Amino acid sequence: MCNIMSFRNQRSSNMKYILVLTSLLSYAAFSSDFDDTKVLAEQGDAWRQFRLGWMYDNGKGVPENDAEAFEWYRKSANQGFRSAQFSLGRRYWSDDGVPENSIRAYMWLSAAESQGIIIAGNYLEKLKSQMTEQQIADGQTLAAKCYESDYKVCSVLISSADYSE
Repeated sequence: MCNIMSFRNQRSSNMKYILVLTSLLSYAAFSSDFDDTKVLAEQGDAWRQFRLGWMYDNGKGVPENDAEAFEWYRKSANQGFRSAQFSLGRRYWSDDGVPENSIRAYMWLSAAESQGIIIAGNYLEKLKSQMTEQQIADGQTLAAKCYESDYKVCSVLISSADYSE
């Protein structure tokens, strides 16, 4: 019986080491992935910019940082990357790392929806029910200008807009 208990204790101890090692290797993999992703993101790759934003957003390979996540999502969204546009719209709607702003949320969610992110349309419907007619009109105006510029001036439009909600 002692041999069985000793074996079980050793097995349990080995499993703990395996779990710790797996966690460390996983972190190292994300760290390496982070470094590779950052290089390509800094070179302007929209997918890598989105991925880097996601990594900052979720603390994968780097400590969580809402400001960094937002900046990388913004860079990607300005290149027309629809997932980044959806992420920005959701952030502006839910006060997630940026001040809540329904007009900015409307613009980014509209951009994402126009590119096929179906769930963005669901968010827009809920958002519109919380907005005034004037806010909706302002959001539509920004969304149209953003779309017409091929998403290149979206951040400029919202950073120069002075909306108080």
